[in-house]
Amino acid sequence: MNAQPASAPLLIACALGIEHLALRMGDRGGAGGPVTVLRTGMGPKAAERSVTRVLADPVLGGAAVLATGFCAGLAPGMHPGDLVVAEETRDPLGTVPCVNTDLLVKELVRTLPGRTVHTGPLTGSDHVVRGPERSDLLATGAIAVDMESAATLLSAVRAGTRPVAAVRVVVDAPEHELVRIGTVRGGISAFRVLRSVLPAFFEWHRNVLLPRR
Repeated sequence: MNAQPASAPLLIACALGIEHLALRMGDRGGAGGPVTVLRTGMGPKAAERSVTRVLADPVLGGAAVLATGFCAGLAPGMHPGDLVVAEETRDPLGTVPCVNTDLLVKELVRTLPGRTVHTGPLTGSDHVVRGPERSDLLATGAIAVDMESAATLLSAVRAGTRPVAAVRVVVDAPEHELVRIGTVRGGISAFRVLRSVLPAFFEWHRNVLLPRR
């Protein structure tokens, strides 16, 4: 992958208003270039449309893209507020490898000491996953599921060569299912974690801008 220009922007994509709010509350600056926080809307089709449209703008054409927000954990023992750093995103339309995941893990551990960080494949779904379906997805090797990350990163790489990554915060898990998507009750810890992740994202961004030797 070619190094990005020193001023290459960062596009952070999330789906829900509550996710967008958390990110905006946590934004204190410090990225390696201009930052855009995009609310795509819920679901893979909305994410694809929004990301494709935004990256068609020459100002953001070379942006690094990071998908974030909440997710459902698939593995027993996961808890709300745990972090998931995707090694790849996958859905029926394709698999996208993520860039510099080790750095993201390191920076998240440093930024949020005491929080558990899980790494592995992040799978996409076009609906909210509940009950036994979690076990079926876990059997594929995925550790978490959400509705937008796979579509976001696939749309991003189709629009041009760029660094991509996905970091999600577990808002429900096998032993901690929420009643409905978007609810805050039971997910307060996830909201607080999402509000605190931006320093790690900005360090990732600065690193992927560095020339490769």
